[in-house]
Amino acid sequence: MIKTIDFYFDFISPYSYIAHQKIKSIKTSKVKFNYKPILLGGLHKLGEITAPAFNERKMKNMRNDCELISKKNNIPFKWNDKFPINSLHLMRGYISIDSKFKDLYIDTCFNAYWKNNIDISLNQNINNILNNCKINEKEFFNLINDQKIKNELKNLTVKAFEKDIFGAPTFVVNEKIFWGQDRLEYALDECNF
Repeated sequence: MIKTIDFYFDFISPYSYIAHQKIKSIKTSKVKFNYKPILLGGLHKLGEITAPAFNERKMKNMRNDCELISKKNNIPFKWNDKFPINSLHLMRGYISIDSKFKDLYIDTCFNAYWKNNIDISLNQNINNILNNCKINEKEFFNLINDQKIKNELKNLTVKAFEKDIFGAPTFVVNEKIFWGQDRLEYALDECNF
């Protein structure tokens, strides 16, 4: 039987990028990862949490930590000069695009921001991502401005908060929460396979 792990992520989270890279390296057909986009800033606001990006000491440690983890796991990583950015359009985009584009889209967005040091909040860079993924730009921008898509991202974020999720990445298995890229193995253990 295939087990499911819900993976809550936001493109602005370097730890989500690292977790995504680790997920891609897992070689098993016994587990399926269900990607759940959330708006990390919105989640922090709901939980009245000050993000590390707005605390100089935490920010310095987070940057060093991400570089250390990436090096240890052979994950290409470069701290983005434009951190943090507003990921709203790209997170709505993940919800709105056809499922056949989702894997390439998530790879392209994460790699652009956390591997290639690109400011993915700029429309020109979003257009480049869409072109690389063969996604129609006009349709994409129409969809991300559709109220239904706006509401869906907001609802996903609120539902995450209601489950006591407070950061990204978070894995949920059997209604148990595993927070942080370093908890992926624990989430896998919870699958009991």
